[in-house]
Amino acid sequence: MAKLQSSFKNMALSLTCITVVAAAALAGVYSLTKEPIDNAKKEKQESAISKVLPQIEGMTIAEVDTIDGLILHKAYVGDKWVGTAVETSTKGNKNMPFSGEFKLMVGFDHEGNVVEYEVLEQSETPGLGAQMTTWFKNADKPGQNILGKTPATTEFSVSKDGGDVDAITASTITSRAFLEVVVKAYNAIAHQDVEAVSSATDLTTEEGGQQ
Repeated sequence: MAKLQSSFKNMALSLTCITVVAAAALAGVYSLTKEPIDNAKKEKQESAISKVLPQIEGMTIAEVDTIDGLILHKAYVGDKWVGTAVETSTKGNKNMPFSGEFKLMVGFDHEGNVVEYEVLEQSETPGLGAQMTTWFKNADKPGQNILGKTPATTEFSVSKDGGDVDAITASTITSRAFLEVVVKAYNAIAHQDVEAVSSATDLTTEEGGQQ
């Protein structure tokens, strides 16, 4: 059998074949995992919306609205606006000296008070991201609790900068970023149109319990 000569043409052909096979394999894996990943993200989003909004019987969610690039999920009881869940993140904020990115779902009541927040995604330093999920809702430490407060009357910035919130230990930059995106979410609902719309999603069961 003739031995395949080593030449630039043969090497290029081999690399091309390897690349095509690898690309096909990656495409196959992507197609298999895309739908489960998308479904998991959607379930997490829906769960977060339910958790961060006021817990009121008979509440419905209007169609998604967008203000200043933020996604708003406005909640109503009948025609009365009772709160909004806002998807907000550090992404695209050129004024924020912050290398990591994270996305939050922040819930507000009709007076603009923070009801609850959930971390949807985060690429922070391991450990700091975990602290973020609970640090700013510590009922035992008022300086670490933004729940029930509004940026309209409370300074949502770290105490080191003259604000009313204690930063995560050894992570002032992360804390600044977190509070800035919460304020960004508040600013969006402060200017939102709260007219009820006809198409809405029921958040409760027929018995009035949370799903």
